[in-house]
Formats: sequence, structure tokens, C-alpha cells
Amino acid sequence: MNSNWLPALTRAMPRTLAVSLGVSLLALASGCGGGGSGGYTPLAVSQSAERRELPEALITRAAINYSPYRTSRSPADLAGEIITPANVLQDLRLIQATGIGTIRLFSSRAFAETVLQVIRDNNLDLKVQLGAFLNAARTAAAEAENQAELDTCIRLANSYRDIVLTVSVGNEKLVEWSPTRMEPAVVAAYLRKVRSAVRQPVTTNDNWLMWSRVPREVAETVDFAAVHVYPFLDTFYDPSKYDWRQKTVPEPQRAQAMIDATIVEAKKQFNDARAGLAKLGLSSIPMVIGETGWAAVDTNGGPNLAFRAHPVNQKMYFDALQVWAQQGRRDAQGPKAIFFFQAFDEPWKQGDDGWGLFNAQRQARYTIQSLGTCGVTWTCEPGTYTAADAVKWVPPTLQSPVTSNRYTLYADTPTPGEDRATGLRWDPFVATGYRDSSAGPASADGGVHLEISPNPADFGWGLFHYSDRGVLANLSNFSGGRLNFQVRSDGYPGKIEIGISTDSEDRDIHEAFLQVAPGQYGYCNSNNWCSVSIPVSAFLAANPKLDLRYVNFRFIVADRFSFTDKPLNLTGLPVVRIDNLHWSR
Repeated sequence: MNSNWLPALTRAMPRTLAVSLGVSLLALASGCGGGGSGGYTPLAVSQSAERRELPEALITRAAINYSPYRTSRSPADLAGEIITPANVLQDLRLIQATGIGTIRLFSSRAFAETVLQVIRDNNLDLKVQLGAFLNAARTAAAEAENQAELDTCIRLANSYRDIVLTVSVGNEKLVEWSPTRMEPAVVAAYLRKVRSAVRQPVTTNDNWLMWSRVPREVAETVDFAAVHVYPFLDTFYDPSKYDWRQKTVPEPQRAQAMIDATIVEAKKQFNDARAGLAKLGLSSIPMVIGETGWAAVDTNGGPNLAFRAHPVNQKMYFDALQVWAQQGRRDAQGPKAIFFFQAFDEPWKQGDDGWGLFNAQRQARYTIQSLGTCGVTWTCEPGTYTAADAVKWVPPTLQSPVTSNRYTLYADTPTPGEDRATGLRWDPFVATGYRDSSAGPASADGGVHLEISPNPADFGWGLFHYSDRGVLANLSNFSGGRLNFQVRSDGYPGKIEIGISTDSEDRDIHEAFLQVAPGQYGYCNSNNWCSVSIPVSAFLAANPKLDLRYVNFRFIVADRFSFTDKPLNLTGLPVVRIDNLHWSR
């Protein structure tokens, strides 16, 4: 999965279960598919040189994506995090305890040598798909970085030939939606450089959509295809892609029906990738699933995965993949291995975190807890679940419309006849700080106000006011009204963003942001309190899909730099103070 995803409200990585099951799976895998070649002929139809066969160890071992980052909280922190052999050893022993025998690394220079050396020094029975991270920038410095990465990848693949099974050059660098997309000719040249210098089979990891349209110069350079399928995540970007909701299925069976439908969609995507290779006369190239997974946590500020992300659902998908893995090893056209995404949570991914079989504290999630003993094999994540706890689509609860003339979110002074919101909370984008304060001149509302310290990430900052229990407000009577608040900042630069977000009958989240400059709607940045009043119609115009019957995010204040014409990585922003926040009719 591409880790450059920015949150939806701010806008995209990526086996054996129990010992007894593991023995049976490995026995099945090792007894099928023609041994080390996976049942494929050694030549691709249009290739004149021999294609390297997949090692038997790859097609007989469970596999997972692994990165050792623990403490980084943003992409900017990664370069400064120290990866220690002791921490890596702990990670690898936990991975081994699940029955997994192959790990995929995304980068060669960042931490790969530490991982490989730990495996060798401790005689761990683990194999590796080694990765080369590619910088997509078109500069001489970026090219020098890429060449250094490739050189390190080659050196490690040759120095640790007993551990490195395969090599992957680049991660999601060719698919059309990648924010770091590279030209096929460039990637093909990198592939040729690595392939000419190592003995292992070589590939590039990419989304199924790329493989379904794969350029010939790439397809004819790889020894096998490493395909990413994320039907579960696709439902965020395209809720109609397949019927994940399964509305017609009775609710007790709906979660399982969703998992079954997702596996069907994953197989379709895989077969579409196979068809893309077949169009080039390369239908015999072996394929693996390089990434697929299911988030255990619906993270704040990330892709909205409500009714999908949960530890029980993650286990259901993980278990279903084991069946597909067995089928794929027996079927010449199926996946020869499935790399689950991923081993551990990585907080630096922020809103796109929560996919790990272990959380960032190295606690085993529900998905794998039964493979060992809590408190002995590993520490288990808190929480007790059964299959009945799986989440699934349910229709929204329509509340009675708010009939008062004022719906108050944050204010000290009572207003006669108002309706005061209850049960709401503030949540920040990343490190945005907030607190009640009475510092400085009081607003017209008096008392305390909300003091916001931006503390931006590279893309910006923000703060939502919403119900974390999903209790929706029916504000349909306010369609002709206004969103009001008082604000004070000392020279905050340029525009600020104000937004709201609603649910819908299908449970698709719709949002609308307005970029507000000083002088618009009464907004000012002159260190004086000013009254802002925005017509609700302006939000409806920005996104006509908003449904005011189902308002969850009642107020969002933010500054996403790419939307307000500010440079990325901007820092040193002054505090912003908010008071007397309310909707009016």
C-alpha cells in the first residue's frame, strides 16, 4: 500500500495459522505446483532468456510485509529513528511464533542489513523478499539516491543469498494514481540493473490495476508479478466497486457475507492482472499477492472504514486468505504466495495505520491470539471478542430534527430556546493541540474559549468536533441557516478552512470544506475577536451530496496547505482561538 495517503478529511502500505494448521498447509503446498517452479514453464512466451523459477521456499511458506519502525510519528521522523538489532530480533521472533516464514522488506538502505544480519546471527528460519525503495523526484540528487539504493540492494542480495529469496524493485511506482509515479522505462532500467547483478528472481510490487495494463517493457523484464489487491480499502474510494454492504443478507450473517464478497473481488482483481499479462503473451508468468490486508482499527483522520475495520473482521479475512493460498498453490494460474499486510502497526502512517497483526506495542491482535498463549507466546492486545463482534453495514439511525433556532456546540453564555449538543468530542489531525483557555481578551461570549495550537504535519493541521459513537444530528431544518463562531488569531497567514461532514443512507461519508480568507464571512486575523457567519448553503454548494439529516462532524477547523496555497512543511503558525460556536436557523 502506498504510504503517501493523506486522510480523507485532509486529502494512501501493504501463512500459516496454528501449528497444526500450518503443518497441513505446508504439506499441501509442498506437494503441488511442480516443486520449485510452481507448475510454470521456465520461459515466458515472448522472452528469449530463461525466466528464473520461484524458489520452493517462497511457495511453501506463509508471508508478511514487515517494517521495524516503532517510535516515528510522521514521515519526517523516519530518518531519525534508530533501528536496533534487539528490537528487530523481538519482532522476528514474534513473526515466527505465528508460523510465518517469509518477510518482505520495502527498502535496502533504511534497515534491511540490520534485519538480514539478525536473521543470520540468530540462525532464524526466516526468508526475505528484499526491496529497493525508489525516489520518484526528477533531480540528479534523487537519481544518485536511487542508484545508491539499487547498489545496496544488489550487495545485500548477493551477501545474504541464503536468506534473500527474491528481490522487488519499487513499490507502487507505476500505477496511474500513485503520487510518486515513475515512467515505465525508468523502472524497467532499474529492474534490468538489479536483475543482471543478482541470481534471485526479480519483480516490482504494484497495484493490480497497473498489472492489468502493464507496459511490455516492465512485464518482459520481471521474473514474476507481485500484485497488490485491497478490495476492502477500495470501498472507501469507490463504494460501488462491489457489494461490500450485503444489505439483503440477514444481519447475523452479513459480516461473513462481506468477507466472502471481498475475497471474490480480490480474486477478480488478481485475474484482471493475469489478463493484462496474457494480452502480452505472458500468461505463464508466475504471480504472487504482494500485499493484501484488512485494518483492525478505523483510525481517526484516515480513510473512513466504519462497518469494516475491526479485529474480528481482520481475522475473518486473514483466515479466508489461507484457503485462497492453498488453492493458489495448486492452481497454475493462482497466486504462488500471499504476503499479508502487515506485521506491526506503524504510527508514522497516521490515519492509514492499524493494519498490523500486532499493534505498535507488539501486542498480538485477536487475529493471531489463538496461535499462541497470551502472556506466554506474546502479550495480547486488550479486548475480548467472539465472531459475533464482527462489524457490518447497518442503516443509519434517523434522529428527530432539531427544531430550535440555535444548535450550540461550544459556548459559555446560555441562549434562551437553544439546543445544546452533548456527547461530542474534539479530535485532532495528528499533533494539533487544543485546550480550554481564558488567556487574553475575552470574546463576546465571555468565560473560556478553545485555544488551538496548530503543530502541523507536513500537509497541515486540523481539528474536528464530532460524535465518536456515531450519534448523528438531524440538522435538516438548518439548510437555510448559518454556521457561526468567533475567532481570534495574531496574524495567521492566508486562508483557513472550515468544514462539516455528514453520513448518508448508504453510510458513505460526505464532506465539504470552505477555504476562507481574511474578509470573507467576517473572518479576520488581526488579533481581535471577530464574528464569522457562514451560510450552510455554501457547504451544500461545495458538496451537494451532504445530507443534513445525518450530520456527524458538526464543525471542522483546518489548514491543509495544498488547499490554502501554502508551502508544505510550513511551521511556526500562531494559535487560533474559537468561541461561541453554533448553528443558527
